[in-house]
Amino acid sequence: MFSYILPFIVLILVVVFIHEYGHYYFAKKYGVGVTDFSIGFGKEIFGWNDKAGTRWKICWIPLGGYVKFFGDRNVFSQADQEKIVSKYNEQERQKLFVLKPLYQRVLIVFGGPLANFLLALVIFFSIYTFVGKDLTPAVINEVQKDSPAMIGGIKQSDVILEIDGNKVKSILDVSKYITMSTDDIIDFKVKRSYDELTLKIKPVTIPSEDNLGNKINKRIIGIKLGAYNNKINHVKLGPAQSIYHATHEVYYVSISSLKYIGAMIFGKADTSQLGGPIRIAKISGQVAEFGLLAFISMMAYISISLGLVNLFPIPMLDGGHLMFYAFEKVLGRPLSQKTQEGFFRIGLFILLLLMFFTTFNDLKDLGLFN
Repeated sequence: MFSYILPFIVLILVVVFIHEYGHYYFAKKYGVGVTDFSIGFGKEIFGWNDKAGTRWKICWIPLGGYVKFFGDRNVFSQADQEKIVSKYNEQERQKLFVLKPLYQRVLIVFGGPLANFLLALVIFFSIYTFVGKDLTPAVINEVQKDSPAMIGGIKQSDVILEIDGNKVKSILDVSKYITMSTDDIIDFKVKRSYDELTLKIKPVTIPSEDNLGNKINKRIIGIKLGAYNNKINHVKLGPAQSIYHATHEVYYVSISSLKYIGAMIFGKADTSQLGGPIRIAKISGQVAEFGLLAFISMMAYISISLGLVNLFPIPMLDGGHLMFYAFEKVLGRPLSQKTQEGFFRIGLFILLLLMFFTTFNDLKDLGLFN
């Protein structure tokens, strides 16, 4: 277990730092005073003050971070603006978050998730440019007898072109698209000789293990794949192609994750795959053993997840604050302090429930609940 801790800490430090720096960047851009920039919670391990008076620090509990603004009592509330204004002189008011125009507050809050998406984009772009991307077409070498693929009409030597409307640019895409699909029926577009056919396949779910040896429920259709003409096509891409494929990967992971979460809410997806810090620590340690490239790739996916989750309209998350700003824009005034506090209580309950659920899954994954 201890071999997982260092990779996990490195991953969290980088991803959380980038997220918080997104908030910090826009805060400084619009003249908001920043008193604290913290990675982790709890007691400070070490830190320093910069020339602007910001305390940069690392704390003992590495499960997040925060940027604290000058005069921050309830940083995202303007409901008690008059009380706040009376406590500060004119120069100090220029640094208060709550007195900034709505669009600036929106950008400061949105800056965190935006930074996470940009980090993932930079990682994918760098991999595709300097390491390369697999662009080997997916050919079906074998169709298992009585499998969903055979029942659905897939045949040996078919070339998979699309899965659920997603173009299959690499043999590696096939497993990813099947796994991320939450529909009962998956649409396969295949090339057979000179014809292009669309086939409907109903996958089955079986207990299995991932490449790291972790127990998962895997969706399969019963095919074995090979390279087109037995040639692996792994190429380094130019800047334009790299940015295109990197953008597509960030977009696909984001949309697929939202669909998967939606399916879990409505009971159509496997909730046992939802994990928390313990599972992330375990997987990050396992992935680190495969080398730096695999670890950095995982960091990109975790960064997307962090950015995406923070945009959920749950009070206490960035998305909750953006929801308040949407109300403010529509109503022409902030929600009352009492209303905001009510929303925050609901948000805290939802987050605690989610933490309990993911922790239970993590402990079950470790074999403590069988």
